[in-house]
Amino acid sequence: MDLFEKCKEFTRAREAMEAGYYPYFIPLDQTEGTEVIIGGKRLIMIGSNNYLGLTTHPKVRQAAIDAVREYGTSCTGSRFLNGNLMMHKELEARLAAYVRKEAALVFSTGFQSNLGGISALVGRGDVVITDREDHASIIDGCRLSYGVMKRFRHNDMADLERVLAASGDVGKLVVVDGVFSMGGDIAPLPQIVPLCKKHGARLMVDDAHSIGVLGGGRGTGIHFGLNDDVDLIMGTFSKSFASLGGFLAGSEEVIHYIQHAARSLIFSASMPPSNTAAVLAALDVMESEPERIERLWAIAAKMRQGYQQLGFDTGKSETPVIPIYIGDDMLTIFAWKTLFDAGIYTNPVIPPGVSPGQSLLRTSYMATHTDEQLDRVLATFEQVGKELELI
Repeated sequence: MDLFEKCKEFTRAREAMEAGYYPYFIPLDQTEGTEVIIGGKRLIMIGSNNYLGLTTHPKVRQAAIDAVREYGTSCTGSRFLNGNLMMHKELEARLAAYVRKEAALVFSTGFQSNLGGISALVGRGDVVITDREDHASIIDGCRLSYGVMKRFRHNDMADLERVLAASGDVGKLVVVDGVFSMGGDIAPLPQIVPLCKKHGARLMVDDAHSIGVLGGGRGTGIHFGLNDDVDLIMGTFSKSFASLGGFLAGSEEVIHYIQHAARSLIFSASMPPSNTAAVLAALDVMESEPERIERLWAIAAKMRQGYQQLGFDTGKSETPVIPIYIGDDMLTIFAWKTLFDAGIYTNPVIPPGVSPGQSLLRTSYMATHTDEQLDRVLATFEQVGKELELI
């Protein structure tokens, strides 16, 4: 059989394109943060992870421009060899202090941070235990390790304890998302931490959607007052930090080990100067303008309450990530298209992105959304919801 036969047989996406209901890989002509222009049409963006609205902040933009002028466009090498700038070291020190850990290590993408950290730490004979709704980068990091991967039901503490107890006296790493990227709910660290201690497991928290959001922007551990009990923090720069890249933070000896064992770090070119400078500038803004985080939470509360009052199912969301559960795959896509045509940009998520029967519209918010924009979003959702009999 020809290896490429599966490519020929994959027709689902092309059929959706021909029918005019393909919701992915849409090119944006312009983006101003809270609004985008697609095909000459302006839409309100409620599908971005630009939580603090810093991609258009003048300080962040200027920092990236200045870095290109001073350093050029690329480091053209791995951090392990010729691609290690003083700027990278400055960022690591700043991040470690920000999330209150001894040390931090910067990777070229958030995905690589999870791949490198998990696969470096989890070796033969070890067990890595993940929540069933953890991000794909966590799952792939587990697959690249030489350890055994086990999973527990989403935020189910009884099931987590069952898996921990059955794993025996071996090295164990529990990995959870701080904020789950589709449901917008938070990992219950006050219950997870005691279970990890009881069964001798280390705890890693993926704070990709938590940095800049929870704990005054510093993450899930600080949100719960349990930062010292989180052994390893992962974060990304492609969301609140308005750039591209990622990091791990923890004790100095663990970070030092990962630095010399993570293949995704050693064999990848380092973060470009412009991206690195943008993160440093974003961190300055986050520290000097805490009102952005306060505004973000006010917006999240307004929108969650608004959707619920209209009759939409927002699940267990507690954050600025607010899903609108629809269930049926085709109805979800149809709802996305109707909202899109009405000037609202959302993200339709169907299996395998979510479990069967859990298809949803993923909405997320920025500190820079105006009340006028938010009121228009709710009014449009009400109109579309009634039209499609969702509410």
